[in-house]
Amino acid sequence: MERRRRSLPLIAAAAFLVVAAMPYPGGAATPPLRKDYYDKSCRNLEAIVREEVARKINETVVTIPATLRLVLHDCMVGGCDAAVLIASKNNDAEKDAKDNESLAGDGFDTINRVKTAVERSCPGVVSCTDIIQLAARDVVFLSKGPYWSVELGRRDSLVSRASDVKGKLPDPNMHLKELSPLFQRSGFSPDDMVALSGAHTVGFAHCTRFLNRLYNYSSSMPTDPSFHPDYALQLKQACPPNVGETIAVNMDPVSPITFDNKYYTNLQYGLGLFTSDQVLYTDGATKGIVDKFAGNQKEFFDAFVAAMIKLGRLGVKTGNDGEIRKVCTAFNH
Repeated sequence: MERRRRSLPLIAAAAFLVVAAMPYPGGAATPPLRKDYYDKSCRNLEAIVREEVARKINETVVTIPATLRLVLHDCMVGGCDAAVLIASKNNDAEKDAKDNESLAGDGFDTINRVKTAVERSCPGVVSCTDIIQLAARDVVFLSKGPYWSVELGRRDSLVSRASDVKGKLPDPNMHLKELSPLFQRSGFSPDDMVALSGAHTVGFAHCTRFLNRLYNYSSSMPTDPSFHPDYALQLKQACPPNVGETIAVNMDPVSPITFDNKYYTNLQYGLGLFTSDQVLYTDGATKGIVDKFAGNQKEFFDAFVAAMIKLGRLGVKTGNDGEIRKVCTAFNH
């Protein structure tokens, strides 16, 4: 294939590490969320969030993907309501579901730190789910990605069940025939889906999440042929067959802590880490979108912002629904 004849892009020296204006649905005349929602009740909210997020990033860059991932994992399961943050003594909350086991602790820590700081200035005013949205925007912006105004006014959930998660989130082994319906059910277009996948331009993944692509692809072909052969070799060196569960590699081997469009260029070269990444390029239905974003970073940024705003509107609780939690890990009563 022509792609195989291309030279492999320079891979970052630290690529391997040991350790992630649109109408409202239903045509609502009055938007339930507003960008100025806290302007009077918590005037310094965004400055407080930015300061705490920046401090956490300075401690560890894992903060960037860990915080960003929380948005998808929160909103795709029952709506954006911070149910994913609840800590259950019985290990039966959303965060305990198998599909959420890979969420890094630094994401939860970021939100808890921000909430503590916000409560000092504006007690009982700002929801945890709004803090997730603001913190995610800030980690993107602080890693050289786009900036956008976040719609606010969501309230936190009163329930969090691990049983609600199954079948709601994308899986690393999914092909387009499984990914597309998953996103379509939530009102996302193919462009939205491919743009949201671009969040993998930052972060890491544990080797155990993609070992099958390296060693057990098929009986006649152990390694997935859509991998660039040089990249597959590097991954095998970092992730041997008996690799431990704590070993991880960067999702984007070229610019792992910069939010850019290199993720899409990587797919063109066969550097997609998950099946669910690489199929976006190998499947003709989305290949053109990958090419578009690879060739124009502004188009990717614009599409990503639009998709994040749409994601942030899923199943929101406003008015008298839900509550404003005092701490993000527990219900008020």
